[in-house]
Amino acid sequence: MDDLTSSLTFTVTADDTAAALGSGGLPVLGTPRLLAWCEKATCAAIDPTLAEGSTSVGTRVSLEHLAASPVGAEVAVSATSSYTDGRLHRFVVAARHTAGGKVVATGEITRVVVDAERFLSRL
Repeated sequence: MDDLTSSLTFTVTADDTAAALGSGGLPVLGTPRLLAWCEKATCAAIDPTLAEGSTSVGTRVSLEHLAASPVGAEVAVSATSSYTDGRLHRFVVAARHTAGGKVVATGEITRVVVDAERFLSRL
């Protein structure tokens, strides 16, 4: 299977802060938003390979938030496939400030490919 990769860039807004998301009181990028951006990058990497009617769901996350990002900072988030076994896809994720390249976060996200209709019918 081809290497699945993606890179997305985001600008931190007031709505992305820990204070706004309830994950702390400071006006810096909140970990919940950072995690959402990392998951978005994994989806951007895997989605083009999915058959019609299929989607992927996140099943495991490990994320280390290493540096603060103020409102206005640009953050580049990358996802690179590190392991595939059938429907299971594991990605290494990283986030960096576009100015200076400081590492904001590193981690790993696992996604599993599912049939969307069948998945939802089990709820």
